[in-house]
Amino acid sequence: MKLSHYDFDLPDELIADRPCSPRQESKMLVCNNSYIDTSFSNFLDYVGVKDLVVINNTRVIPILLKGQSNGINFLITLHKNIGDTKWLAFAKPGKKISVGQNIQFNKYITCIVTEKLTYGEIEVEFDCSKKEFDKFIEDEGSMPLPPYIQKKRQSDSKDFNDYQTVYATEKGSIAAPTAGLHFNDAMINHLKKNNQLIEVTLHVGAGTFLPIRNDDLSLHKMHSEHGTISQKSADRIRECKLNGGKIISVGTTTLRLLESAVVNSEINKFMGETDIFIKPGYKFKVVDILLTNFHLPKSTLLLLISAFSGTKEIKNMYNHAIKNNYRFFSYGDVSLLYKND
Repeated sequence: MKLSHYDFDLPDELIADRPCSPRQESKMLVCNNSYIDTSFSNFLDYVGVKDLVVINNTRVIPILLKGQSNGINFLITLHKNIGDTKWLAFAKPGKKISVGQNIQFNKYITCIVTEKLTYGEIEVEFDCSKKEFDKFIEDEGSMPLPPYIQKKRQSDSKDFNDYQTVYATEKGSIAAPTAGLHFNDAMINHLKKNNQLIEVTLHVGAGTFLPIRNDDLSLHKMHSEHGTISQKSADRIRECKLNGGKIISVGTTTLRLLESAVVNSEINKFMGETDIFIKPGYKFKVVDILLTNFHLPKSTLLLLISAFSGTKEIKNMYNHAIKNNYRFFSYGDVSLLYKND
């Protein structure tokens, strides 16, 4: 299986750098052996009375930081906490940074580069208490927008609302679970009232930004991410499927966590790390319907949806989306995919 088979040309004007407003009025492309062009505001029409909608309640933390060292400006994106004030991070420009170097963020906060890894990744330690660090992040951090948006514009105050789901509660992600960005409070409250909403947590990590660097997909290794599914949630999902209901996953992060929690063909409670890499050939055990944005060429997410709905079907659907001016990527429109059995 070669990565080059999962490439496509996308006009630059279809890459969204701001979300639709209001958020629930994004376009939605329904793909179930045929295509329906509709609006996400009609999503609830596709939720059957026996179905459950599963959301990822992770909350994005503002860990995009601007620092300076030796007269050079650096953009530091923290992506994994490995100690109270010790982090793995990506640095730009990575070639200008070295082990032992101090990066100054303001008059009080600096960090030291303790290790230099590959592809612009570094390990840093901040010279402050965890309490001081948390306050610094909240006061001065920016939302860590994906690189393709940062090429167009800087992260700003609007992104603190736009790049966060309305149901985000559990701090820990470096990227939003973007399929959830389309929901407003009224839609979430409707699902809660009907007892059709399940919350799980997967803290989105570096894997969401990192490209696949080898055409041989068997050589790709995903970064691990921490997730939690309660016993009660696992029980409700099993009960739903036994009663003939469908599990509708809001986003690929939710799907990856649900599929990671399967033991002996049944979902169980889960707490820990997952590095599951879903690509064509994978057999899905939990999720029946997937709500997801339109993804980057040659990405792990494009491989995942190709496994879910079929490679040929996804290629045809993306051609349809491009022809009909759907907006792509994190702030773009959304698709509703049915599992290809």
